[in-house]
Amino acid sequence: MFEEKIGEMLVSWGTITPEQLEDVIHESQRLKQPLSRVLLERKLALQEDIARALAVQLEIPFVERILENMVDQVILGKVSFQFLRRHVIIPLMLDGKPTVLTSNPRDLQPLDDIALLIPDGVAHAVAPKPVIMDAINKYYPFDTGKQMMEELKDEEEEEFDLESIEEKDLMDMANDAPIVKLVNHIIFQAVKDGASDIHIEPFEKELSVRYRIDGVMHQMLLPPKRYHGAIVSRLKIMSNLNIAEKRVPQDGRIQVRVAEKTIDLRVSILPCNFGERVSMRILDKSKGANDLESLKMSELNYDLITSATSRPYGIILVSGPTGSGKTTTLYSILKRLNNKERNIITVEDPVEYTINGISQVQVNEKAGLTFASALRSILRQDPDMALIGEIRDGETAQIATQAALTGHLVLSTIHTNDAPSTITRLIDMGVEPFLVSSSLICVIAQRLVRILCDACKEQYCPSPQMLAKLGISALKAKKMIFFRAVGCEECLNTGYKGRMAIFEVMNVDDTMASLIVQRVDASLIRQHALGRGMKELAADGLRCIQEGWTTIEEVLAVSYVDAFVEE
Repeated sequence: MFEEKIGEMLVSWGTITPEQLEDVIHESQRLKQPLSRVLLERKLALQEDIARALAVQLEIPFVERILENMVDQVILGKVSFQFLRRHVIIPLMLDGKPTVLTSNPRDLQPLDDIALLIPDGVAHAVAPKPVIMDAINKYYPFDTGKQMMEELKDEEEEEFDLESIEEKDLMDMANDAPIVKLVNHIIFQAVKDGASDIHIEPFEKELSVRYRIDGVMHQMLLPPKRYHGAIVSRLKIMSNLNIAEKRVPQDGRIQVRVAEKTIDLRVSILPCNFGERVSMRILDKSKGANDLESLKMSELNYDLITSATSRPYGIILVSGPTGSGKTTTLYSILKRLNNKERNIITVEDPVEYTINGISQVQVNEKAGLTFASALRSILRQDPDMALIGEIRDGETAQIATQAALTGHLVLSTIHTNDAPSTITRLIDMGVEPFLVSSSLICVIAQRLVRILCDACKEQYCPSPQMLAKLGISALKAKKMIFFRAVGCEECLNTGYKGRMAIFEVMNVDDTMASLIVQRVDASLIRQHALGRGMKELAADGLRCIQEGWTTIEEVLAVSYVDAFVEE
């Protein structure tokens, strides 16, 4: 009866129809499962809908979002991490009173257990399961980096002569509890903060740990310098690298689980003048590919890309510097094109995300499996589409061109400054202009800009000098609304949270193909593309500024403007 009332409530809100409710009731009775579970499995309702209905039914508060200022670390620390995750509950402060948030208020035992730990008495509230799990993973008070630094400093002041220590001793030191704890904390905190890279850098008198978050480096920890060798050795053991070798660079990989996510760490170790420097790229394997629609591109650019991807053969290139989101865009295109009627094979270095239904090949240059050799092989596998992680040399460019001319759709990335200069780059690699004009169908240039934090961004009027840098006249500026970054708890006081791409999409038409054959300069190709409606990076950045997603400073950091935009 209780569940049926929740179902009736969902009907009254328009979430489900009366017919769907009746069907779900019969199904839940047949399977002997709660009605809410059947609703979720059939995707007729969201976790938020069920939680909101429970809150109304029990006349207790519903919490849609958990902020840091609601978390009391003392109260939270009284309950074990495993207990909170197992029962999906979290104690916090709501309206100044200790409150236990739960996704299942009918499970009274864990609520009573927590009440015993908080003698002042607690209230109850409901929140969706994903919201509670995210809050537990984000706010639970594990030993902080500061506490660990104090623990390490309290250890005996002893300088380790790592050159004279045998390999066995190094392994013992790397497996020592404080070192294991510190390395685990560095990785856990980086994932928790949404970092893309971890850098461990030795200097003459200090050891620095920095994270790259939304493209910007942040200083996080300064462990004692004497533990540098043990930290690096621990990471080498985790990466299956040679801990005795300190003279040459080494590359490895670590796979760990953090907060129910499978995380891949690409580890690079480089000998420097004050010791080995470690760089780790973080790949969240649980994320998967985004939908093309989720990339926030303009309607014009979306139409150009979908038009290009509907072609049966040709080359589509995504250009930009390292870390500009090229692979994310390619995966989004792949996800859109992936179906049972197509045979799709990729060659990548490394395979970042796994996509069901697509055969993905990992480059292994030590074994002789390069982009060029792998591409030759996969063309004998009868593919409809092939993705090449990167066109690095003339050989790969030539094979990709031949593949496109023999009836395959080829997707790849290339390092150029903008879309028109990609054509010049291919010709410089040794591909004949007539082959470029016959095979290339689309070039997508892109850059990443940081997204303004919705919780703290504020409206303002930019100075005339700043407007001029972006090519915005005073008349145009009067019709626009501008926001700037402020900084709050939600965004680590940066003013930004997350990143998005700005695009420059150039489709190759017949006129451009003839210009390519004539080996004209990239500036003439750009002029023709602009005449056909192509929007430059800065123009797409201006769109993002107008829609309140980013700032003038972010767009200027990745693009430039030659003249004023049209009124």
